[in-house]
Amino acid sequence: MTLPPLFELLVLLAAAVAAVALFQRTGIPASLGYLAVGALLGPYVAGLISHTETIRLVAEFGIVFLLFTIGLNFSLPQIYALRHTVLWLGTGQVVLTTAVVGLGAWGLGLDPVAAFIVGAVFAQSSTVIIARQLADQGEEHSRHGRLGLAMSVFQDVTAVPFVVIIPVLGLAAAGSLAEPLGWALLKALLAFVLVFLAGRWLLRPLFHAIAVRRSAELFTLTVLLVSLASAAITESLGLSLAFGAFLAGMMLGETEFRHQIESTIRPFRDVLLGLFFVSIGMLINPAALLAIWPWALLGALALLAIKLVLVAALVLAAGIERRTALRTALILALGGEFGFALLALGLAGGGIDGQAAQIALAAVLLSLIAGPFLIRYSQFLSDALLGPASSPSVAASAAAQQPHAHTSPKLSQHVILCGYGRIGQSVANFLEREGIAHVALDLDPALVRDAHAAGEPVYYGNAAEAGVLDAVGLASARLLIISYDDPAAALKLVQQVRAQHPELPVMVRTRDESQVEALRAAGATEVVPETLEAGMMMVAHALTLLEVPMARVLRRLREARSDRYRLLRELFQGDPTLAGDDATQARLHSVALPPGSSAVGQRIEALGLEADAVEITAVLRAGQRLLNPAPDLLLHSEDVVVLFGAPEALARVEARLSPFNLS
Repeated sequence: MTLPPLFELLVLLAAAVAAVALFQRTGIPASLGYLAVGALLGPYVAGLISHTETIRLVAEFGIVFLLFTIGLNFSLPQIYALRHTVLWLGTGQVVLTTAVVGLGAWGLGLDPVAAFIVGAVFAQSSTVIIARQLADQGEEHSRHGRLGLAMSVFQDVTAVPFVVIIPVLGLAAAGSLAEPLGWALLKALLAFVLVFLAGRWLLRPLFHAIAVRRSAELFTLTVLLVSLASAAITESLGLSLAFGAFLAGMMLGETEFRHQIESTIRPFRDVLLGLFFVSIGMLINPAALLAIWPWALLGALALLAIKLVLVAALVLAAGIERRTALRTALILALGGEFGFALLALGLAGGGIDGQAAQIALAAVLLSLIAGPFLIRYSQFLSDALLGPASSPSVAASAAAQQPHAHTSPKLSQHVILCGYGRIGQSVANFLEREGIAHVALDLDPALVRDAHAAGEPVYYGNAAEAGVLDAVGLASARLLIISYDDPAAALKLVQQVRAQHPELPVMVRTRDESQVEALRAAGATEVVPETLEAGMMMVAHALTLLEVPMARVLRRLREARSDRYRLLRELFQGDPTLAGDDATQARLHSVALPPGSSAVGQRIEALGLEADAVEITAVLRAGQRLLNPAPDLLLHSEDVVVLFGAPEALARVEARLSPFNLS
């Protein structure tokens, strides 16, 4: 029976809603629900969906957006920090799995070409299932979660040379593989360079220009354009769409816009990922499975066992403790969706026959079904094999293996500042002095750019969007402070946060007392009307809620008053037309010192800033912030200095520090 395209879509959506609701209610991963929908409605069972190729084409963008969001959380500095583990661990896993499985398949009677294809198929792991299952469990930023996800992403990249090699093998013609493999690597390098240069020179200015417009529609369109354009670049080079999207995500992951970008792309990613799983389910042929199920089951068990042993051994060899090694191996043991693409290439090129391909397909599908359960119960399985992780030595060893703070994109037990204007910056200054972790959101792109360049944890993002707050760790925050002057938006945000996190303390700044009762009724823990000392009051309340000793709180306030509220005056201005502030008042401004700057190699006291009534309040060097630097501090190339002074004086000093200054 053939249905009109619109009715096919309605049937597909209705079945997906019912299946996912049922599977989630019973605690089964939603991805298996999508697989079931595809299998039941596909051409081999009910046959209700006839436009399968169209669905597969659209579903491929689910992988594109998934790799894009993963790239946002694996920027170049984070991947560089993991270079000693991910690079050789990912390579070792792919090479060893391909070799071991290929030799085994060859020993069972497959010809060398087909055996190599099966080995390459089994070497892949499902980034889709791994990422979604870890996110559902809240373990995507655990040590084993980040390591497993990073290795699975690297496996997706290693599929590129396989895409070139397998068709060549399928031709069964004599010749060297060096040339096609070399071309694949060259194309991958070229794609990386193109996206890298675009990210450095085009993407940050582009998103800054778009953010100034304050249009959610325009921002969404730009995110879609950038992710799909990057994917198109790599596809035009003969590489995968997902590889380009991942590269673009890596570049944008270094910018102050990444949280808002991730929130914007998430709805597209989730919907299209579900469609991708439906398209995979449509490949299942129950009639064929009945004839080959013993071999398929044996292949699935072999796939899981071989990858489990190899990954655990490799991670242990890297010096990582046993529990993390075992849980990482359980994450990566399943097969991957790229395996289906490699099988299709092998079939099209004649490198593998239909029966062997069906067995490999069924084995990978069975491993995909088992995979979410292995990930979900990885802690239980590791405890069963290694004993409970309760001894101090085990806990200390696990803590020692945690990634450094700069490699983890999420905070824990931190303060979230919604708004980074005058009040938000005042609170942030005190939090920094107390060593309390915090992150801020603001919609003024000029302010965010300046503060972000100075090393402040400030990101462009609309705090009213739940996805943005989730991206900055709302679930693990200690305190939420709403410091912008928008009573209606603040009231809506308090209601939204209180409904999801009833125990989280929420502080709100308001201009007068007219909104105090409404905000308290909505669930605000503290409401501070703006008065002469509004900033000081919020600081006192915030530090008290964060359990800072009262004596220290009072001392901090006395210090601030004795210094004529200096911390309350030193602010990043942003765009005065957006902020509504006096464009002539003193403010903070960050200036990078490129090679050739007149300040490089000089001490701060030698710059003569006193004549302009400008001072340096902080220096950002190699990711470290030096507050109130000493006058004899020697400035280096690539330092970012944070200046405080009047706008005209700041402009003069910045021009004097430019490498093109001829005075």
